[in-house]
Amino acid sequence: MEPVTLTTERLVLHVPDESDIDAITAACQDPEIPRWTTVPSPYTREHGEGYVRLIGEWWADGSQAIWCAYRDDELVASIGLHRIVEHSTGGDAEIGYWVTASARGNGYLVEAARAVVDWAFDELGLARLGWRAVAGNVPSARAARALGFRYEGLGRQALTSDRGRDDGWFGGLLATDDRTPVDWPIL
Repeated sequence: MEPVTLTTERLVLHVPDESDIDAITAACQDPEIPRWTTVPSPYTREHGEGYVRLIGEWWADGSQAIWCAYRDDELVASIGLHRIVEHSTGGDAEIGYWVTASARGNGYLVEAARAVVDWAFDELGLARLGWRAVAGNVPSARAARALGFRYEGLGRQALTSDRGRDDGWFGGLLATDDRTPVDWPIL
């Protein structure tokens, strides 16, 4: 898969390279990012270097598509499509993201994610996107709901990371769904 740059009204989403490593490393010092994601803690520059290297490999083999979202010259988020699988009936993937501490509450994540969701359905021809989060990650759930995802349930001890097992919230969005937000029982 060839890397692409996506743009929105306020953001540029590009595939991270070596020039992004320091910003990624600085962002991942925020304890909220590893609290809710699989980002290592403590996060070192070597982790950032490995992340950027893997992203290049994932784009090349088509298994994942990950971007860094910038507002002017400031990193505001990382967002990606994980576990991209093609099917004869349309493929699927899982959306994942984190937001820098200074960028939270500005709507950047939903803006960036809309561009990624559109690209996934329009350019990749995916039929479904999944979303999951550690139970209790209300900001992630609010963003997914704003994007039109439907809450699909709780998986007990369904998510694994270096910290162990966590209960997980799950949601999905179909290419054919009306993206108007609906009620979620957890919000």
